[in-house]
Amino acid sequence: MAIWIPDLSNREGPKYLQILEAMAEDIASGKLAAGTRLPPHRELAYQLNISPNTTSRAYAEAVKRALVRGEVGRGTFVRSAYASLDTAEPETLHRAKSGPIDLSQNLPIPGFSEPHIRRAMSEIACDAGLRALLDYQTDVDLVHHREAGQAWLSECGLEASVDSIVPVIGGQHGIMCTLMALLEPGDLLLVEALTYTPVLAMASRLNLQTGAVAMDAQGLVPEAFDAWCREAKPKALYLTPTLQAPTTVTLSVERRTEIARIADCYGVIVIEDDVFGPLKPDKPAPIAQSASETAIYVTSLSKSVAPGLRVGFLHVPRKIAPALHQSVNMSVWMTPPMTLEVASRLIVDGTAAQLARQQRRAANRRQRIVQHKLGTKLVKQAPDGFHLWLPLPEGWRADVFSSNCARLGVYVSEGRSFAMNGDDAPEAIRICVSHEQSEERLLQGLDVIVGVLAQKPSGFSLTI
Repeated sequence: MAIWIPDLSNREGPKYLQILEAMAEDIASGKLAAGTRLPPHRELAYQLNISPNTTSRAYAEAVKRALVRGEVGRGTFVRSAYASLDTAEPETLHRAKSGPIDLSQNLPIPGFSEPHIRRAMSEIACDAGLRALLDYQTDVDLVHHREAGQAWLSECGLEASVDSIVPVIGGQHGIMCTLMALLEPGDLLLVEALTYTPVLAMASRLNLQTGAVAMDAQGLVPEAFDAWCREAKPKALYLTPTLQAPTTVTLSVERRTEIARIADCYGVIVIEDDVFGPLKPDKPAPIAQSASETAIYVTSLSKSVAPGLRVGFLHVPRKIAPALHQSVNMSVWMTPPMTLEVASRLIVDGTAAQLARQQRRAANRRQRIVQHKLGTKLVKQAPDGFHLWLPLPEGWRADVFSSNCARLGVYVSEGRSFAMNGDDAPEAIRICVSHEQSEERLLQGLDVIVGVLAQKPSGFSLTI
């Protein structure tokens, strides 16, 4: 096998962390298989034209993070991306390596975060502060977790004070707590015409009215929002302004500013779901930055670190922060201190930001694969993030198209599943590029989609 030379192009930060980052990506992708012997740190330093101290530091950090193991007299070897510290690689993983190809689930690409989370958990287990994490927490106990939340929001482009941060169990829990705290039965909640449908289920459970705000190619239409405010007096607006699910649209600065102005004018609460924000560093500033008294900002680590960690943060206006804290207490008493501590350590030492960069690069590579497979005629541009929105050629019905794909072993989501009123849904599908572990399975799934697109559309399923 040729000597491993990491690709350090387009990377930021100290050189040793660039090497570490490239190593983690190549292990997760399979380029560096378990058991691979890495080059001696002096040889790698020579190949990269850097100091041996730098490569030595990178290797030491890789050992600390359980990416590699050092064997005296033999060298440094890659651990399995999925192995524990003391056991071999398990035979099966949560995401299937065979069977139907799932392009319907909007989850991060697996394989990056596990060694880092294992390291953090190991450190916590040996820490003198473990006992406190196993007890009930007070506001004083939560201060350093809220400080970590403040740092994560800064990474997302939002500068916030510590006392405006509310830790939650992921973004969905944060949205539910917001609705419970600030809306009453019968209040009107506005959503985008195509939206994150669990919010509609929450609204139904809380006996809220819902209304769909029109969208165009640039996202939510401010004039349509203004019309709703004038005619129906909504209490809140829920929207995803960055990498909107399912359309992938990112609202412009102008639209964000206008939405904030309208909300302030009519006293409407804006619930800004920015769970995809860490995947798009060049996005405009959050709406909450300019609407600090009317916007609730929601983000989490689910898309950039690990969905199973279940840690998120709210930024709320100070005057309503007590209501949000009470809502969290009522739903779970307290956000679990152990998972908050894991997340906080990953944020503070820069690992969470590193993982977000890794997810961005891997997602961008997969988006380019999709664009190459489907062509620029259908995919006008390769968006950032984990999903893309594919309007179907004339004559296709989305339900028929997704059914044909499913019969051939590929799952996609049809536009109707994101619409409040299914009859008004566009004939389009959402394709997620990140759920499958391997790019080979993604390619196989795309081949099926290309094949179905080549068939003659009709109102009936084409395969039996």
